Amino acid sequence: MKTDQQLQQEVEDELAWDSAVTGTDIGVEVKERVVTLSGHPASYAEKLAAEKAAQRVAGVKAVVVEMSVRLPHGDTRTDEEVANAVRSILKWTVGLPEASVQVQVEKGWVTLRGEVDRAFQRHVATRTINHMRGVVGVTNLIDVGGEVAADDIGEKISQALKRHAEREANHVGVTAHEGIVTLTGKVGSYAERLAARGAAWSAPGVHAVVDNLTIG
Repeated sequence: MKTDQQLQQEVEDELAWDSAVTGTDIGVEVKERVVTLSGHPASYAEKLAAEKAAQRVAGVKAVVVEMSVRLPHGDTRTDEEVANAVRSILKWTVGLPEASVQVQVEKGWVTLRGEVDRAFQRHVATRTINHMRGVVGVTNLIDVGGEVAADDIGEKISQALKRHAEREANHVGVTAHEGIVTLTGKVGSYAERLAARGAAWSAPGVHAVVDNLTIG
């Protein structure tokens, strides 16, 4: 097992390797395999990229984020400008009807509310807004409506996991009831945990994912 010092060095190396992380003022601390990131990335997209870089490192048990976005002067936008841009993106890029999602912006932080038919629509809405200039954070409170998946969707999710990475599939239990998928078992890294979550959310008719996975 890697020591905390080894993990810290590998996380720092991964941050330096990732071209989406341009800042040099992101601090890394590791205690009992839990990584804490601190500092002031220049965009929300960069903050997320730093989180994902830390999660990719094998042996990391969890990531604690103590970073806050500090926008360069040229990227600062008014809340009204950000809200209008978000509405346009949801309509023209994600293809969501304007009435289905409500947008609130406070000091650059975007909150989404409403209901969509598929989980992937909820995911794409967030992913798209994450990369907008002037955004310092996103809270996604969108509910997933539409038809509920049959309980046998759990077996189909397990099959999808095997297609993606057999290691995760061999250690993850998947059950489903009334559109709620529960993941259990032990995975080897945070990245494997995210892969299992992603497979569950990608399934049609899934309205919620309960993550009871542990990292061993």
